[in-house]
Amino acid sequence: MGTNSMRRIVEAAGGILYRWKDNVEPEQASFPSANANIATDGTIITNAAHATNTADDATSSSGASDAAPSSTGADTPLTGIIGQATHVDSAGSSAKDANDPASADNVLNHIELCVVHRPKYDDWSWPKGKVDPNESHRHAAVREIGEESGLPVQLGPYLGDIEYPLSEEGSKRRHTKDRTVDTKHVQFWMATPISAIDNLRRTHAFGPVHRADIGEIDEVVWLTPAEARKKLSHSTDKDILALFVDRVQEGALDAVPVIIVRHSKAEARKLWKGSDANRPITPKGASAAYALNRELACFNPTRLATSPWVRCQETLEMFAWQTGRDMVHLDPLTEDAFAADPDVAWECLLSEIDFALERRQPTAICMHRPVIGGMFEHLRKMCASTALSKRLIAKTPFMPTGTAVALFVVPGSSNATGKTGDGNNAAGLGAEISASAEQASSAGHSSSPNHSDSANQPLCADVTIIDIQKVQPLVY
Repeated sequence: MGTNSMRRIVEAAGGILYRWKDNVEPEQASFPSANANIATDGTIITNAAHATNTADDATSSSGASDAAPSSTGADTPLTGIIGQATHVDSAGSSAKDANDPASADNVLNHIELCVVHRPKYDDWSWPKGKVDPNESHRHAAVREIGEESGLPVQLGPYLGDIEYPLSEEGSKRRHTKDRTVDTKHVQFWMATPISAIDNLRRTHAFGPVHRADIGEIDEVVWLTPAEARKKLSHSTDKDILALFVDRVQEGALDAVPVIIVRHSKAEARKLWKGSDANRPITPKGASAAYALNRELACFNPTRLATSPWVRCQETLEMFAWQTGRDMVHLDPLTEDAFAADPDVAWECLLSEIDFALERRQPTAICMHRPVIGGMFEHLRKMCASTALSKRLIAKTPFMPTGTAVALFVVPGSSNATGKTGDGNNAAGLGAEISASAEQASSAGHSSSPNHSDSANQPLCADVTIIDIQKVQPLVY
């Protein structure tokens, strides 16, 4: 009893950073200081004065506040849209489409994974590290992967977690049934590199990242999944590789995050004397919105959309200001518009999902509690499994104020097995890696979508949600 009470758990996070083999080498962006300025020629709804003088016009965002970021400018990074580490042209197609490796049985032969060497333990593992005080696992994963790989990254679908005794750090096998010893608990995500300009834009929201010391990481290599499995020193890391392969079979290489944000705590309706549309967030709500920025930055949303009502605008306002990005107003997502015509509101969200997939553009959308409830009813039907759909709560308030859910969407309808239509793409090598791992002990456009004419548009009903991550800010 006394021994159990003394057990210490060290929390850590990391991920599998991947890229396409035939892609241009990602730019080795130096991580800028937190006081670096960012320029934009777009009209920022919040405060454009913060974003001046350092970025060239050719790499700044374009258009007025109701326009989507340019698909050929800074908002389309050469390396780093989830599942799309290639250049996207103005038509929304990519260099990857030319060879279409994702449609081949050997899809896993067309990607490379980042594996790092730790001289202290003389082992090869995934980039990872301890969670700092007042830091989420998600933020730690982005920071640690960046520190150890030397590349700024954004997160993709969640993979899983492992746990092993601290005393076995660096050993080949790290499994034990002893639950009384000090342990290390590590959570893993998929991750992709982002461009230098995207990294610069998000620095104020995310915070600084510094390259790991040579004594911590002395070598970084890029390997195919099969090569990585042979290189990895630990069975637990091979277990995570098997989960990565499972995600690839779900279509995760094509996944794009669409982040639903509920506005922060607002002034009470009974106490507010003005119009409901102008009801602002409270000081407590403002602190939660500020803290949420660090979590949103982990997904690198380059498109910010919101209900035009003040409390929703204010929730994303600081993030828009820090990143120098415009906010797009979506009139159908106000409470009044939703009550008048919920179908139009749903078509509005669908067109945003369609836009995100077409442009490979991570998107954050802020809306109200009643609207979220209506959207969840539809989104649950798009989930890859019943278990996944249950993460979208069916009862009010659906999600707390000042929080978000990140939906990872892929093209293609779901089926009973929870796989997308292209789920067998990686069957060959993937089955080999998964089978081998099971033998080891397993561990614990240039303008906005036209929402008013959505009936004439090909809305993305043929879409599957393969992962849902709850995003809670740390307010301290």
